[in-house]
Amino acid sequence: MAFIDFTAIVNEAWQSYDNTREIVRIVDISAKVSTNYVYRITFADGTFIIAKLSYFGKYEHFVEDHSIINSMSNNLPAPFENVMARSLVKGNSLFVYRFQNDILDAWVVFYRPIEIKKKLPRRLDEDQIVKLGEQIAHFHKACSSIRNTLPLSSKTLKVDIDHLLRILETDYGKFEYRMYLTEIKKHCGLFLENFQQLGADRFDRIPVFVDWNIGNFSVTSSFKLFSRWDYDWFRMGTRMLDFYFLSRVVSDIGDRTVFSYLIGPLMEDRFMIFLKAYHKVFPLKEEEIRFLKEVYRFFILNYIIKDGRHFFHEIFATKLQKEAYEIYLPSIETGFDADAILKELRM
Repeated sequence: MAFIDFTAIVNEAWQSYDNTREIVRIVDISAKVSTNYVYRITFADGTFIIAKLSYFGKYEHFVEDHSIINSMSNNLPAPFENVMARSLVKGNSLFVYRFQNDILDAWVVFYRPIEIKKKLPRRLDEDQIVKLGEQIAHFHKACSSIRNTLPLSSKTLKVDIDHLLRILETDYGKFEYRMYLTEIKKHCGLFLENFQQLGADRFDRIPVFVDWNIGNFSVTSSFKLFSRWDYDWFRMGTRMLDFYFLSRVVSDIGDRTVFSYLIGPLMEDRFMIFLKAYHKVFPLKEEEIRFLKEVYRFFILNYIIKDGRHFFHEIFATKLQKEAYEIYLPSIETGFDADAILKELRM
């Protein structure tokens, strides 16, 4: 993409929101992994807010997601009532600024700052894994309790897979995925077949964040979930969508700056410890455990293959997509054993 002054767009968005508060500084605080941008806006009075700018996906989906997120941040019950950042509203509506010109369609939303406490260590001990499992279970229960109070979401897992299949039939898709068309279509078919067989359309749809790496949330000194930010992959869907990243958080190898998305963490003993702690608080069902394989397949198909080059910066996207074809997809049928997990959970 040609050089674009995103800071100027953020400033323009703020002027549209409230031009009576003088900005003295706008600083890019993005993680530099994705094509989304995050800025800290400081005002003349010393206060500040956070701006998120995105041009990935569709404007309508951006507004839909952030409307749900904002409603969720206001509706979550104790002790999670302050876990989420709240977006700024203008009048009675969530404020979203849309910038459009000949080369860019970008959207900006503002957040109130959220307090951050302790980040998880790069490698958790077993006691910490148990506490995290319990906390995520309690959080999922809270999310489930408000699921019917949130705005409707148009995105579903099947919608995303159908979108990928349509892309494969376009000239772009036939060129971009030319070496792997058959393989991608096979895995899309397997996902849709197993989705139907497991009755996944009947799973409760709750707000999920998918990406639970340790840079996206903080905990208290007693390991209670304290705050959660970074909503790039937020959606309404089965709670199982959160579990792959959580398996990576508790993995024996710990957090890494050079990352891959191997299926292995889903079968580690440490993840079994996490699942057992979770299961005691918010019991899992057999069909959900069996669907974990499809959650992983969906993650690779949707976030790495379909959206990877649009979401990740190029150096990450190229590496991850190469690994998707050579390692991730081929490992699915042999690398995951639902029966072994069910046995561990005594289900």
